Amino acid sequence: MSGYFGSKDGLFDAVVAERTGHLLDTVAFDASDLAGWAVAMYDETLRNPSLVRLVAWLRLERRPAGRLTDHPHDEPKLTAIARAQAAGQVRTGDPLDLFSLVLAMAFTWSAAGIVYAAGPDDPAVEQQRRRALLHESVARAVAP
Repeated sequence: MSGYFGSKDGLFDAVVAERTGHLLDTVAFDASDLAGWAVAMYDETLRNPSLVRLVAWLRLERRPAGRLTDHPHDEPKLTAIARAQAAGQVRTGDPLDLFSLVLAMAFTWSAAGIVYAAGPDDPAVEQQRRRALLHESVARAVAP
C-alpha cells in the first residue's frame, strides 16, 4: 500500500490529510455566519478530541510552519469568505487569515487548548458560557 503513496511518510500524510479534512468538513460552513460555524466546530472538537490531537501533533511534528496540509479542502471556504466580504457581511482582510483566526478561536478549549481543555462531561452551564463567549467574540472579530 505504501508503494501507491510513494513511501510510508506519503501514506501517513495522505491519512492525516483525509482526517484533518474530515474534521474541517464535518460541520457545514457558512461564511455569512462564521460565529455560528465556530461554535459548531467547538462542539465537534468535544465529540472528536482525537482528531484535534492528530491536528496538533501534525503541526508540532511534521508541519511546524506554513499551511497544515496540502489538501485543498479549505479553498471553497476561503472563496466563500471572499464572497461574504464582497457582500459586506465580513470584514476586509485576507480570507486565509480570517479563517485561521476563527478556527483558532473555535479550538480554544479543544484537546489542544493551551490553558484549558474542555471535555464533554464539563457542566452544561460552562459549555453554554463558552459557546456564548465564542459566538460573540467571533462575531465581533469578523464584523464589517
